[in-house]
Amino acid sequence: MGDDEIQEHYYSNYGVTFPLFAKIEVNGKGAHPLYRFLTKEKKGLLGGRIKWNYTKFLVDKEGRVVKRYSPTTPPPQIEKDIRDLL
Repeated sequence: MGDDEIQEHYYSNYGVTFPLFAKIEVNGKGAHPLYRFLTKEKKGLLGGRIKWNYTKFLVDKEGRVVKRYSPTTPPPQIEKDIRDLL
């Protein structure tokens, strides 16, 4: 799927109203610099690799990676950690 198809899928099927990132690589030599940074700062069960695209990272206002969450962690479970940083 290309970027336009991905965006249309989420806009029409899930009611997404915010801009989406373009499709990028998150693992390997072609990984986007953002994901190279995030995975270097917080390793997961697979080391620095992203298992699935719903892996989440909590970053503080200074740009430090505070915590990494599994793809299956529902956003409500992250709320307390976010509030603690505010």
